[in-house]
Amino acid sequence: MVTTDRAIALIDCNSFYASCERVFRPELRKRPVVVLSNNDGCVIARSAEAKKLGIAMGAPYFQIRRDLERWGVVAFSSNYALYGDISERVMAVIESLVPAVEVYSIDEAFADLTGIADPETLGRTIRREVLQRTGIPVGVGISTTKTLAKLANHAAKRWQSQTGGVVDLRESVKREKLLRALPVEEVWGIGRRMTAHLEEMQIKTAWDLASADAWTLRKKFSVVVEKTARELRGISCLDLEEVAPPKQEICCSRMFGKRLTELPPIREAVASYAARACEKLRAQQSMCKRVRVSIRTGMFNPDEPKFARGVMVELPYHTDDTRLITKGALAGLEQLFREGFGFAKAEVLLVDLRQRGEFTDDLFAQVQPEASERVMGVLDQINAKWGRGTLRPGRVPTEPDWGMRREMLSPSFTTRLDQLWVVKCK
Repeated sequence: MVTTDRAIALIDCNSFYASCERVFRPELRKRPVVVLSNNDGCVIARSAEAKKLGIAMGAPYFQIRRDLERWGVVAFSSNYALYGDISERVMAVIESLVPAVEVYSIDEAFADLTGIADPETLGRTIRREVLQRTGIPVGVGISTTKTLAKLANHAAKRWQSQTGGVVDLRESVKREKLLRALPVEEVWGIGRRMTAHLEEMQIKTAWDLASADAWTLRKKFSVVVEKTARELRGISCLDLEEVAPPKQEICCSRMFGKRLTELPPIREAVASYAARACEKLRAQQSMCKRVRVSIRTGMFNPDEPKFARGVMVELPYHTDDTRLITKGALAGLEQLFREGFGFAKAEVLLVDLRQRGEFTDDLFAQVQPEASERVMGVLDQINAKWGRGTLRPGRVPTEPDWGMRREMLSPSFTTRLDQLWVVKCK
């Protein structure tokens, strides 16, 4: 029996990065596929077939490369432009089918199905439509709270042949059966350390956590764990956020494709990261007053000299102007750089953010000129129409030799005209 009319669904893409790589390669549908992190460092996504081979998440590529070749595993460099575009398409399909959506991550979305006569049938419709219109398989979990919807989604994927990829946990009997079967570490937000502490209290399953005294959990751990336990009981503590709140900090950082020992290429990298961070800043209608820039060497080679340092740069006023923010970041870099080191990574962090119109400035305070806002507006309009990087600061190169190693990069099938999939008719 359904205990409440509230229905929350979690729609989660299956092995999303690997699935994106398969969309334009039907021949890989049954083959094991892995996707690698920046600079082809380690495994960050695995298809179901790759998981069955025992390939661990985070496994260094250089250590398992020969095994992957022997097992016939297809490895790809991460193609974030492709994944981001396909994610937008998936979310657009979901939004067209449900009343309200919270995009939780690049491959997950919560949907409010409250008031829908048959949520499970709608869940199967969502699954079918997303697969047909984007080529991406998804699992759908439905329950009365976000935490329970997460567990329902986990069950939908784990027992896909029996569930058809959709599980409705709103019935108390089904919910109790699943909670008793799942270990506590499967619960959303319960990590390894927390699992160890909970097991000391004989809390070993999701059911044990749901049955534990909420106030004791709050005093011993945190309000987050208390809310998790209440959500497992069917008491909603986490609302659906249709509009994501603006970030309080914006970061852009990358590992270089090779060690950099001279200042000019690091300047290019910092300018590139600052430009990308500013795009994100303007996208959420924010402005920043401080920039933190940092650089570091590789930290794991015992024969390599170590250096890691950052500096905070104060800007003259709150701004979203790429030119001013980049100037500040490069001024900070000048203070940091030291000769004799092979630098592996740089980071640009925008802090002290405020929304436009959030505060009334002092009458005599310096403010961003209107001309800057117009220039940045034109910059964003051109790049939105013709693709990121069409118009960019002169310091930002198109194909830097310090860029990430991506030797197994797939084409950008949906984001570049010169790499569109071509179908030839006889």
